Amino acid sequence: MSITMKHLFSPAITIQYPDVKMKLPERARNRLYVNMDDCIGCDQCAMACPVDCINIETIKSTPEDNLGTTSTGQKKRLYVSEFTIDIGKCCYCGLCVPPCPTDCIKMTDVYEFSEYDRHNLIYSFSTMTPAEIETAKAKAKKAEEEAAVKKAAAAAVAKNAAEAKAREAAQAPDVQPEAPSQPVSHTTQVAEPPKSE
Repeated sequence: MSITMKHLFSPAITIQYPDVKMKLPERARNRLYVNMDDCIGCDQCAMACPVDCINIETIKSTPEDNLGTTSTGQKKRLYVSEFTIDIGKCCYCGLCVPPCPTDCIKMTDVYEFSEYDRHNLIYSFSTMTPAEIETAKAKAKKAEEEAAVKKAAAAAVAKNAAEAKAREAAQAPDVQPEAPSQPVSHTTQVAEPPKSE
């Protein structure tokens, strides 16, 4: 009875969640966030993910495109048309964070993101609109076609040069090499001794 009375008058230590929330540790691993301004589409985080919950699709940029630079000074060379993370698959291991060369993906302190539908747990971080994606794809396809035409033209020029060189070699007169002269031997003949009778 004394123990009951002791706890009856002691102050409550229960945290009144959700009005009051505990402070999370500094290295807590919760929902992922991606800063697309720093993403270069390198796919390092997706390759490091053990459960394949990260999906990235990129489009090559053309030389005249200026995609800007990241906060670390790296130049962007790819359009990131799709960057999705399926939080329903994520195991919060944090293995996707260290490989990122621009530190654009990180673990946040957000842990309240329950949903009734699993499809709502697929977070899309890409900032490109469908129209921008189609435009980027069309420009990339045109650039590939132009590069293929230039490559074919260069191959044709090289082939013509090789054929011309072969014709010149076939038309050149055959020059027979001179036979090497016989070396003069400087051997000394020794007289045979007289035969005794």
